[in-house]
Amino acid sequence: MTTAHHAPGETRPGGRTARTRQAVLTAVFEELGDVGFAGLTMENVAQRSGIHVATLYRRWRCTEGLVCDLLTYLSSDVPLPDSGTLPGDLRELAWSIAAFYGEARRRRLIEAVVSAAARDPQAAAVLRSFFDERLALAGQMVQRAVERGELPADTDPEKVMSALGAPFYYRILIARRPVDQDLAESAATAVWAAARAGAYVRRHDGPSNGTSPGVS
Repeated sequence: MTTAHHAPGETRPGGRTARTRQAVLTAVFEELGDVGFAGLTMENVAQRSGIHVATLYRRWRCTEGLVCDLLTYLSSDVPLPDSGTLPGDLRELAWSIAAFYGEARRRRLIEAVVSAAARDPQAAAVLRSFFDERLALAGQMVQRAVERGELPADTDPEKVMSALGAPFYYRILIARRPVDQDLAESAATAVWAAARAGAYVRRHDGPSNGTSPGVS
């Protein structure tokens, strides 16, 4: 899924490798809050986390690798909504996205990841993989809706979920304004209406155009 209620620093199961990752990503999260992506350095993360800088370079390679892994870490543990209806699922997911990005440090995180992806091919690949995974997972909601008869049979789950996520990323990355529950409600309502009307069915005369950033 795309949002998480865990923050770096919370206890999770795992051995030394898991504890190292948690310590480092906690430090990255705190550094982003203090100095932003422009001021993020491997050396300061090492000092804050207590993990040797050589370990950081060996495992994450660069600050771009750190922020991409942090996004994955924060976004990995929220269960898929299953309210019994697609409108309910879309609303719950939209609320979760709004809650996730309601914190300024998390907005700065997605800004940092997008900035990193623009400069670093590895970061770009990680970002694409991240969104592909989240779109596929969240798309299960759409598939359930198709099976219940709520949507046309040829509805493309990726297009639906991309449309749900797009207003949030426009607000954060382009308009550069905070997200809120009003945005969540309007996004969920608009996507449900469009999906029910067949706006996201697969077109058989060409490739899918559902490539916009989706849920985070």
